[in-house]
Amino acid sequence: MESDPASQTDDGGAGLTRDDVAKVAELALLELTDADLDRFTDQLGAVLQRAEELAAFDIADVPRTLHPQPLHNVYRPDVVIELTEDQREEVLANAPAEESGRFKVPPALGEEP
Repeated sequence: MESDPASQTDDGGAGLTRDDVAKVAELALLELTDADLDRFTDQLGAVLQRAEELAAFDIADVPRTLHPQPLHNVYRPDVVIELTEDQREEVLANAPAEESGRFKVPPALGEEP
């Protein structure tokens, strides 16, 4: 994003300007005060500067890693629990709508009821 050099702040060399932050805030539909713009320009400039420093590391010989720890399935098995009539009534009492002893929900993905 290019902007007027007079609107630039000292962001540690990352090239981020107050106008850049204002433009991003506008695109994100955020209303920022002048103080917010100054603070966020400094903070985001520091983040971008740190990212530039990290990008300078030579990582060509470092193997890619998707996750730092091995992944395993942590899901529990589905277990059907039969409810007594009293338990069913208690559960369905909290439902916004009920039909045939079950929660009634609106159709998904535009399906017709």
